[in-house]
Amino acid sequence: MNISSTLDRVHLRIRHNRWFYLFAIFCRVTIAMGFIPSGLVKIFGERFTDLSVNHPMGNYLQAVYDTGYYYTFIGIVQVVAAILLLIPRTALLGAVIYFPVILNIFFLTISTRFDGSMPTAPLMVMANLYLFCWYYHRLKFILPYATYSAYEAMPGWKELRKKFPVAFFAGVFLAIIGTWALLFNIYDIVPRNKMEYCVRECPDNQSPEACMAYCECIHTNGTPQPQCLEAYEEALE
Repeated sequence: MNISSTLDRVHLRIRHNRWFYLFAIFCRVTIAMGFIPSGLVKIFGERFTDLSVNHPMGNYLQAVYDTGYYYTFIGIVQVVAAILLLIPRTALLGAVIYFPVILNIFFLTISTRFDGSMPTAPLMVMANLYLFCWYYHRLKFILPYATYSAYEAMPGWKELRKKFPVAFFAGVFLAIIGTWALLFNIYDIVPRNKMEYCVRECPDNQSPEACMAYCECIHTNGTPQPQCLEAYEEALE
């Protein structure tokens, strides 16, 4: 049995359950709503955040803002992807456009240790991946192993099974909790959004003095984060 036929059978089982159908709609709407406000801000030429330029994420966003047309272009792509996601016939195209943008945001988030998008960016990536799975019957034809034969017509709403997939949604819940638990505990120290939030973490840090120096390095001196982390790690030795 080849991989294409196996995935076809798994996909058909998913597509025949109305709860997976509703979850796909939920993913489409929620991730689209995540891009429309941020995209419009860029199109209208407004700054996306009030983060200090001394903050790693704030410094990056200011640099993107200063590019001018590129900043506007990103906003247009975000809004277009969101609108396409909201339209059933163009939802897959929207998901394809959406994915590289949100994947970039995810890696930017973990690279700068930005807790502002830490809870949402990984979940938006996973929601986008779920949509790829949901639309596999259309997406598979661009994959190298797909068999280019006609596929079974997808069932209508009345033909969908009503059984609630407990195991699947329990897995979704555990994936959310596990992702948050991992990302919020993977770093010994993060800059937070402002100096006042950063220093609040210092009393519980293994070296409060090193933590304070790190916060000042980021928020007061505006030093790039890699250098501040290096100094912090040296202070712990």
